[in-house]
Amino acid sequence: MANIKSAKKRILVNQTKADRNKAIRSKVKTSIKKVDAAIAANDKEAAAAALVAATSEINKAATKGVYHKNTSSRKISRLNKAVNKMA
Repeated sequence: MANIKSAKKRILVNQTKADRNKAIRSKVKTSIKKVDAAIAANDKEAAAAALVAATSEINKAATKGVYHKNTSSRKISRLNKAVNKMA
Protein backbone atom coordinates (compact mmCIF):
# COMPACT_ATOMS: atom_id res chain seq x y z
CA MET A 1 0.00 0.00 0.00
CA ALA A 2 1.18 3.49 -0.85
CA ASN A 3 2.28 5.89 1.89
CA ILE A 4 2.36 9.12 -0.09
CA LYS A 5 -0.91 11.06 -0.24
CA SER A 6 -0.80 11.61 -4.01
CA ALA A 7 -0.10 7.91 -4.61
CA LYS A 8 -3.10 6.98 -2.45
CA LYS A 9 -5.25 9.34 -4.50
CA ARG A 10 -3.98 7.82 -7.78
CA ILE A 11 -4.98 4.37 -6.54
CA LEU A 12 -8.51 5.59 -5.77
CA VAL A 13 -8.85 7.47 -9.07
CA ASN A 14 -7.54 4.53 -11.09
CA GLN A 15 -9.98 2.17 -9.35
CA THR A 16 -12.88 4.54 -10.08
CA LYS A 17 -11.92 4.79 -13.75
CA ALA A 18 -11.44 1.02 -14.03
CA ASP A 19 -14.90 0.42 -12.55
CA ARG A 20 -16.44 2.91 -15.00
CA ASN A 21 -14.71 1.30 -17.97
CA LYS A 22 -15.74 -2.16 -16.80
CA ALA A 23 -19.39 -1.10 -16.55
CA ILE A 24 -19.32 0.40 -20.04
CA ARG A 25 -17.66 -2.72 -21.51
CA SER A 26 -20.26 -4.87 -19.78
CA LYS A 27 -23.10 -2.82 -21.31
CA VAL A 28 -21.57 -3.24 -24.76
CA LYS A 29 -21.17 -7.00 -24.34
CA THR A 30 -24.77 -7.33 -23.13
CA SER A 31 -26.10 -5.39 -26.11
CA ILE A 32 -24.05 -7.54 -28.50
CA LYS A 33 -25.41 -10.70 -26.85
CA LYS A 34 -28.96 -9.42 -27.36
CA VAL A 35 -28.29 -9.02 -31.09
CA ASP A 36 -26.77 -12.51 -31.25
CA ALA A 37 -29.75 -13.98 -29.39
CA ALA A 38 -32.19 -12.35 -31.82
CA ILE A 39 -30.18 -13.71 -34.75
CA ALA A 40 -30.18 -17.20 -33.22
CA ALA A 41 -33.96 -16.96 -32.73
CA ASN A 42 -34.25 -15.89 -36.39
CA ASP A 43 -36.23 -12.77 -35.38
CA LYS A 44 -35.39 -10.12 -37.96
CA GLU A 45 -37.29 -7.24 -36.30
CA ALA A 46 -35.82 -7.88 -32.85
CA ALA A 47 -32.34 -8.21 -34.35
CA ALA A 48 -32.69 -4.89 -36.16
CA ALA A 49 -33.91 -3.14 -32.99
CA ALA A 50 -31.14 -4.70 -30.90
CA LEU A 51 -28.61 -3.70 -33.57
CA VAL A 52 -29.60 -0.04 -33.28
CA ALA A 53 -29.25 -0.18 -29.48
CA ALA A 54 -25.92 -2.03 -29.69
CA THR A 55 -24.53 0.42 -32.24
CA SER A 56 -25.43 3.28 -29.93
CA GLU A 57 -23.74 1.63 -26.93
CA ILE A 58 -20.60 0.83 -28.91
CA ASN A 59 -20.35 4.38 -30.23
CA LYS A 60 -20.77 5.77 -26.71
CA ALA A 61 -17.97 3.51 -25.48
CA ALA A 62 -15.71 4.74 -28.29
CA THR A 63 -16.54 8.37 -27.52
CA LYS A 64 -15.67 7.84 -23.85
CA GLY A 65 -12.36 6.26 -24.78
CA VAL A 66 -13.15 2.76 -23.57
CA TYR A 67 -12.77 1.34 -27.08
CA HIS A 68 -10.54 2.56 -29.91
CA LYS A 69 -12.54 3.91 -32.85
CA ASN A 70 -11.35 1.10 -35.14
CA THR A 71 -12.39 -1.51 -32.58
CA SER A 72 -15.85 0.00 -32.32
CA SER A 73 -16.15 0.18 -36.11
CA ARG A 74 -15.14 -3.47 -36.40
CA LYS A 75 -17.70 -4.56 -33.81
CA ILE A 76 -20.48 -2.58 -35.49
CA SER A 77 -19.49 -3.90 -38.91
CA ARG A 78 -19.58 -7.51 -37.76
CA LEU A 79 -22.98 -7.05 -36.14
CA ASN A 80 -24.38 -5.38 -39.27
CA LYS A 81 -23.01 -8.18 -41.42
CA ALA A 82 -24.60 -10.83 -39.21
CA VAL A 83 -28.00 -9.12 -39.18
CA ASN A 84 -27.95 -8.52 -42.95
CA LYS A 85 -27.03 -12.17 -43.55
CA MET A 86 -30.33 -13.19 -41.91
CA ALA A 87 -32.44 -11.80 -44.76
